[in-house]
Amino acid sequence: MPTPDQDTFLKRPNRRQFLKLAASATLSSTALSGCGWTLAEVRPPATEQGSAKASKDVYIYTWAGYTDQDLLKRFEKETGFRAVADVFDSNEAMLARLQAGGGGGYSIIYPSDYMVSKMSEMGLLTQLDASRITGLNQLFPKFRNPVSDPGNQYSVPVSWGTTGLIYNPKKLKQAPEDWSYLWENQQQLSKRMTLLNDVREVMGATLKMLGYSYNSTDPQHIQQAYQKLMDLKSNLASFTSDAWRPQVLSGDLSVAMCYSADANEVMGENESLEYVVPKSGSSLWMDTLAIPKSAPNVEGAYAWINFMLQPDVAAEVCKRLSFATPNQEAFKLLPPDVKSNQSLFPPEAILETCESIAPVPESISAVYDGYWTKLASA
Repeated sequence: MPTPDQDTFLKRPNRRQFLKLAASATLSSTALSGCGWTLAEVRPPATEQGSAKASKDVYIYTWAGYTDQDLLKRFEKETGFRAVADVFDSNEAMLARLQAGGGGGYSIIYPSDYMVSKMSEMGLLTQLDASRITGLNQLFPKFRNPVSDPGNQYSVPVSWGTTGLIYNPKKLKQAPEDWSYLWENQQQLSKRMTLLNDVREVMGATLKMLGYSYNSTDPQHIQQAYQKLMDLKSNLASFTSDAWRPQVLSGDLSVAMCYSADANEVMGENESLEYVVPKSGSSLWMDTLAIPKSAPNVEGAYAWINFMLQPDVAAEVCKRLSFATPNQEAFKLLPPDVKSNQSLFPPEAILETCESIAPVPESISAVYDGYWTKLASA
């Protein structure tokens, strides 16, 4: 797989890294990688500039690093619509902006799987008209009917990945195979391992190790996971979703919990590093394209969905940004080394042990958050 230039590698945003660009009225392109990709020009949504409904602009609300100028220019050339991207740092931030009315100018948003379920229940998403979409039949079967959105009524998958452990085998006596490795070797790994700064991922991984679902709604199961994590807490270097990257590369960390896309990028910087999906199972995350109920340019939104479903476009995004494509036809266009990259495309046997993170009732969410607060402050 093509890897970023080493001098600019760490400047690339990861899947969940926040770039504080949305606050600026107009920002010029910012170089992000040695592959020649740049972050899209970021502007306020159309409603803040006026004439949203009359405009041919398509305002996109997405994760940092999911678009670039070349992609947007090609879209405009092929469709006549000018696409402008704005970025968010979390699903919750995206939801809050839409709920507050500040997202009324966006025609396309990129919610993760569990957020699609939540937003559709809240009545914030447009039910998709399948007759206006070309290419849904090109998706791998497992992405055509996700638990979070049965029948793809409200969303179209655009990228996916797993959560696992990145490690340096030169610093370990034995390679990790499961989450339990962290507990079994915590003295040797003391202050040289990190977990994600994400309550559902960390609690979910621990629940999975204990033999429960990543999405358990049993308060006793959640309490057991909390107690197990408390046993590990004193030997953790930190909870972080991003700072592990330079620390793993420098050798300050021996193992870190991370997203597969981020692991794949970091491994391009050090060929000694390896990534594993724990055998007891992990999360299978997916980011999607959806049209908010408030979308001012629905025609442009469908144009963007169809554009991103084009196999050659999806394949290019996969190669450049290290995200696994859910598009079966795009997969066929990938170079052999990308197809065989098990960090991006794990064997089916591994995927069968993984679960998508699903929404839980508010009462259970409060249980998760309560234990997470206690864990973080311990």
